[in-house]
Amino acid sequence: MATDEYNETIAQCVMELDMIANDTSVPRNIRRSVTEIISILQNDNQELFLRATSGLSILSDVSSDPNLPMHTGTLIWSILGKLETIPPEV
Repeated sequence: MATDEYNETIAQCVMELDMIANDTSVPRNIRRSVTEIISILQNDNQELFLRATSGLSILSDVSSDPNLPMHTGTLIWSILGKLETIPPEV
């Protein structure tokens, strides 16, 4: 996979995270964390892998929140899977 494809993966994740951030049925603390992840993923001053790893770390904490709606949990697991495809050497 080329760097452009990984950037496309990040863009897809940001789009999906944005849906969660704007979903009023999701608790505020989760939306706040998701907004933080979006900022991290969009930070072009940091390497792609580091952004993905930081996002994964926060997202895995969010995924274990007991107040997470089921439909949001499914979307978060999908995003986690996408971010995990980004290798360190990119």
